[in-house]
Amino acid sequence: MTASHLSVSIAAEPFDAAAEIAAFEARLAGRAGAIVTFVGLCRDEGGRLKGLELEHYPGMAESEVGRVAAEAAARWPILAARVVHRHGLVVPGEGIVLVVTASAHRAAAFEAASFLMDYLKTRAPFWKREHLVDGRLGGWVEASEADDAAAGRWA
Repeated sequence: MTASHLSVSIAAEPFDAAAEIAAFEARLAGRAGAIVTFVGLCRDEGGRLKGLELEHYPGMAESEVGRVAAEAAARWPILAARVVHRHGLVVPGEGIVLVVTASAHRAAAFEAASFLMDYLKTRAPFWKREHLVDGRLGGWVEASEADDAAAGRWA
C-alpha cells in the first residue's frame, strides 16, 4: 500500500463523520469489499462532565499516528485507512476520533480498525483532562485496565 492511502488529521474543529466517510469511499472507486468505521464520542459522564480537553505535541502526534497506521497497513491487507483525532476542548456529544479502514474483505478491515483504536486509547501522544460542569478542572484521564488489556493482544 502506498502512503497516499493512509491519512491522518489532528484538528481542533469538530469533524463531519458522514462527509469524511463519503470522501473515503469515493477515493476507493469500488475497490473495497469492506469498510469499517468507528467514531468515538465525548460522554458527559452522568452529567458531571462539561468537556474533555485534549492536548498533543503538534507534528509529533501526526507522525506517530501515521507510523501506527503504516504498521496496520503492513500487518493487514488494507486498501486505505483514515484517522481523524481532535485536540482542544471537546464537549459531550462531539466526536473525539474517527477511524476508517478498507479492505477487500471484512476481517482485515475490522482488525486494522481495532488495532488503530487500541493504540489511540492507550499509547497515542494525547493527554485528556476533564472539565467539570461546576467549573473545576478534573483529573487527567488514563487508559483503563480493559483498554490496556485489549491493546496487549497486538504485542
